[in-house]
Amino acid sequence: MTNNDSSTHESHPNHPEIDQSDRTLPRNLRQTGDPGIEMLVSTRVRKSPFFDKSFNEEGAWRCTVYNRIYHPRGLVEPEDGGAMKEYEALTESVTLWDVAVERQIRVKGPDAEALTDYVITRDATGIEPMHGKYVILCNEDGGILNDPILLRVAEDEFWFSISDSTLMQWLQGVNVGMDFDVEIDEIDVAPMQIQGPLSEDVMVEVVGEEVSDIPYYGLLDAEINGCDVLVSQTGFSGEKGFEIYVREASKNAERVWDPVMETVKAHGGRQIAPGHHRRIAAGILSWGQDMDHETSPFQVNLGYQVPDDKDGDYVGKTELERQKELIEDGEYPFNLKLVGLKIAGEPIRDYAPDFWIVSDPETGEECGYMTSPWWNPDLETNIGLGFVPAEKLEAESDALLNDEIYEHDLDLEFEVHLPGEYAEDDGEPAYATVAEVPFKESVNPSAREQAKLNARKEREE
Repeated sequence: MTNNDSSTHESHPNHPEIDQSDRTLPRNLRQTGDPGIEMLVSTRVRKSPFFDKSFNEEGAWRCTVYNRIYHPRGLVEPEDGGAMKEYEALTESVTLWDVAVERQIRVKGPDAEALTDYVITRDATGIEPMHGKYVILCNEDGGILNDPILLRVAEDEFWFSISDSTLMQWLQGVNVGMDFDVEIDEIDVAPMQIQGPLSEDVMVEVVGEEVSDIPYYGLLDAEINGCDVLVSQTGFSGEKGFEIYVREASKNAERVWDPVMETVKAHGGRQIAPGHHRRIAAGILSWGQDMDHETSPFQVNLGYQVPDDKDGDYVGKTELERQKELIEDGEYPFNLKLVGLKIAGEPIRDYAPDFWIVSDPETGEECGYMTSPWWNPDLETNIGLGFVPAEKLEAESDALLNDEIYEHDLDLEFEVHLPGEYAEDDGEPAYATVAEVPFKESVNPSAREQAKLNARKEREE
């Protein structure tokens, strides 16, 4: 059965064959495509401090809404190469990203460490001041609420640099009745990212030589054009990169942007949209696409975020430990699991407007969906992340029940129902095989990726 089957649409538009019974709110899997609508700009959605620079000066031609802020998602016009031209700049020179949509939620006060440790799964007490860490926050059911970069800027102050889901109100709600001695606010700080092989050259010019001494996830207080900023060696690309957090951004954002943009261009770079094509290759997840509040870390290659040795209590600990115990005993408690797929078909050169349907080539039954597909020119194939039946994976590999499933290419095929512009044969699905994740190594590997690399090195020795 294809995703265009009219009888299925007449009876149920949302592809009921795909088992979403373990979700309270199923994903909308109806294949509507891109209707070519126009984005309405109004005062209900916020303009970032970089809005004028991105859209009026640098010519961003489209946007999405992220954290209720307009977010540029296209700088190079399609006729000039579009998103894949931006990929070239990211992987070959240097790029500037407007990521002010990463709202900064500050937890400050005598109990800042205690509250932070209570809401994240990892151990906040081990994060030294002027260092950061990639973390997740889960609800009591073990669902991922957010996966921010957590910055500890002082002994009593943490910033949650959040992904696309409301977090401030949840943190404030958690503290009702807990009565931690903290203040929880969104602060006037706007980040930009400088990503690509020449990013350090740019940062040395605008900040100074000391930027070269920042360790991965390290922080540095600095000044650009007379404005106070916080610099971190982090990013959303898998390439070498930094983030500049502009303090008092409503006043200082453009004063920082101008010399940074000028230096990026002097090194042959440009502003681009966040590099989703590159982050997919690096196996970096996007909240809302690859996971949400009903997704467990164990479904999406984030099991390493649930430690065995954290003494302190945290929201979701009981449920996550229950899930972990089930998995260790050989019982997988979810219907679908995220995997990497290499996909046939014509090159996918832009964002997918739908969660494209995945089916089982042996039975023809719809069984899953893609979350983040894109063409990778380095690998010369379409790649992507998608949910497929856990039982199908389990039958193929004993590694299903832990994150080892991501460490191998498997001789396991699925079919992806690509839209006509990408299908090799119109109306026919494209074959896809389960692939190792990350597809392409990161310049700065994640903790999970580094552990995998170390294990591989030990085996080789």
